[in-house]
Amino acid sequence: MQYVKLGSTGLDVSRICLGCMTYGLPDRGTHKWTLDEEASRPLIRQALEAGITFFDTANVYSDGTSEEIVGRALRDFARRDEIVLATKVNGRMRPGPNGAGLSRKAIMTEIDHSLRRLGTDHVDLYQIHRYDHDTPVEETMEALHDVVKAGKARYIGASSMYAWEFSKAQYTAERHGWTKFVSMQNHYNLLYREEEREMLPLCADQGVGVLPWSPLARGRLTRDWGAVTERSTHDDFGSRLYLESDRAIVEAVTRIAADRGVPRAQVALAWLLRQDTVAAPIVGAAKPQHIEDALAAVDLELSDKEVEELQQPYTPRAVSGH
Repeated sequence: MQYVKLGSTGLDVSRICLGCMTYGLPDRGTHKWTLDEEASRPLIRQALEAGITFFDTANVYSDGTSEEIVGRALRDFARRDEIVLATKVNGRMRPGPNGAGLSRKAIMTEIDHSLRRLGTDHVDLYQIHRYDHDTPVEETMEALHDVVKAGKARYIGASSMYAWEFSKAQYTAERHGWTKFVSMQNHYNLLYREEEREMLPLCADQGVGVLPWSPLARGRLTRDWGAVTERSTHDDFGSRLYLESDRAIVEAVTRIAADRGVPRAQVALAWLLRQDTVAAPIVGAAKPQHIEDALAAVDLELSDKEVEELQQPYTPRAVSGH
């Protein structure tokens, strides 16, 4: 495993981050395709033994049970100081006007609930899951700063939003002397490259580490076009993210993978890891092979000709994933 600094911080993270939305009770929340605790633990252990030290979950995943499962596994299989643990806040956790969002009340409530479920006194990276248009950005950034100063989070990060929104949040924090975001977890893969217009240049200029979600485009980059999985049949959100014209990109991945004699996932991840701003893709793993492919992608070097073949069919599209 290779390790890299997260943006301009001194924090080292593995080049692959294990995305833990896959782990959680299927009868809790909206992700009916998740793995229960018994099925999840071997995969988390496999990732640790392979050198993956970066784990990302969220309070909303499977109604908090993802945090519980991940927290127990990491306590059993790893030393807390040797891993980088990330979670998120904003999604709805309970009914009522204050059961979601990025108000001071919501943030202060949810960090304590997340720490309890994870079984730790701090997270290394506390991320806002989306931008909250109903809360003043000053309120959100000051509350996040106070979470850091209370020792409950080491760093803060953000997720999908417009570049102007991210810039506004960073400016607000800098103006007041509050903690700034060190990472951006955004929608970025071979089938969705709109982030290259504004967000990625902004992150490069400001020294913000990029942690792409859906690096394999909900698995579309790993299988024949039109093939379905248990997850894809229940993934209404993911069904709206990609276009029919993306078939040409998937076919390019297939050709290069066949020529290389490697699984398609390795090619798609190798392309993403090649991008300068990307620190660590958030890779979900429901099978041992998924982790093995992610590890192999770190060492797979694509030629300039292969990169051109992968990128050439891309069709610009409307912004999605926010």
